[in-house]
Amino acid sequence: MLTTTRGTLRVSGVLVALAAVTSGCARDTHTGTADDSSTKRASTSAPASHRGLGDILVGGQAVTGSQSTNLAKVPYRRTYADGPLYAPVTGYRSLAFGNTGLEALYNDSLTSGAPRDVTTTIDPVVQKTAFNALGDQQGAAVALDANSGKLLALVSTPSYDPAQFSGNSEKDAQAWKSATADSRSPMLNRALKQADAPGTTFSVVVAAAALDQGLYATAGDATVSPLTYVLPLSTKRVKGASSQCENASITVALRRSCTNVFTKMAVDLGQNRLRAAAQKFGFDDDTLMVPLPVATSTSIRDDTTAPETALAGMGTGDVRATPLQMARVAAAVANGGQVMAPRLVEETAKADDATQQSQAADGAVSIKAMSRSTADALRAALGSNGQTGWVPCGRGNSAASWFIGHTKATNGRHIAVAVRVGGLPCAADADAVGGGRAAAEAAKKILASVS
Repeated sequence: MLTTTRGTLRVSGVLVALAAVTSGCARDTHTGTADDSSTKRASTSAPASHRGLGDILVGGQAVTGSQSTNLAKVPYRRTYADGPLYAPVTGYRSLAFGNTGLEALYNDSLTSGAPRDVTTTIDPVVQKTAFNALGDQQGAAVALDANSGKLLALVSTPSYDPAQFSGNSEKDAQAWKSATADSRSPMLNRALKQADAPGTTFSVVVAAAALDQGLYATAGDATVSPLTYVLPLSTKRVKGASSQCENASITVALRRSCTNVFTKMAVDLGQNRLRAAAQKFGFDDDTLMVPLPVATSTSIRDDTTAPETALAGMGTGDVRATPLQMARVAAAVANGGQVMAPRLVEETAKADDATQQSQAADGAVSIKAMSRSTADALRAALGSNGQTGWVPCGRGNSAASWFIGHTKATNGRHIAVAVRVGGLPCAADADAVGGGRAAAEAAKKILASVS
């Protein structure tokens, strides 16, 4: 039998929000190279003032710098300001261990005879808020402008300081060994590279499919959903979080995290329609780049069975998502059903500040995840308070907490956020679960920083 822990979390000031605790029993997909996180919270070196390498800019300020090496072949060594804070964005540049992240992607621009700076879309206030909110937890946070796709925060914790091994000394080698051997995987960019079960945050996708496909005319219609739903061709059961989940409408099911409703809804949709709906949000896209490469978020396969389709309805089974992908789901609700192409880089420029290359302008690239009427219905259904959804819980420190939401910033832009926190204890007592709270509390701080 599938068991669930239950609880309700109220988070004020959020226009649309959904949280979940996912099981450690589900497989995690850790795809990516050692390019993104670490254990120290302060860089050991700050950018130098002289011109050497091109710089990576955040909020118009350089977060990288150069230091002379007095070596003909490699005249400059990279320095970093707030290295752990921006490591998922910059990557590292090391004389001994190569380059990753934007350092590698824009290597030619940064190291040319007339070096160019790389301007990112990151907002330093939002980035720092997210970083501090996650602390030393094994987590990730993504904040993006739903209207333009600009990434405002890209955080992975615990993090690492790229300044500690940017050279080629014995000290650099020891720092490299320490970072790469750390069991907490500080160099894994969890925001872009860790895809795992998103739990009941995925119910937004299921609900969108049900409304767009006409299973229900409105989000207020009662569904045909027994409180305890037996998975097809199986004896496994999924029980709703409360008595209100029996035959609950989509609105109630989203607010009460009624897994019984969404498992049955997924089966009613069938694998083909559910997969097609998920793909409209960006699932199964193995070409996504921001321009850093992103792990593929997966929906369900062609040969997915009915019981597996049911599990997909509550964000487990075959469903895997990165924090970036779930931020895009929240952004689609905020942006009338449109999902803008996410982007981390604004432009590159020569040392004389002349713009050389710009990425897509606001609104240039988008996909339609759902109709505007469906997006409006979901936004109204989720309302101004957050809810918590619980899915099958593992034993020990094996749960993962998810939260997605969006708010309207003072400049009128809609900002979407996704937070994942892993390595949490699973408890039967909802009041003791760090689960939904761990991600939701971090997300609440991030959303407050932009509103």
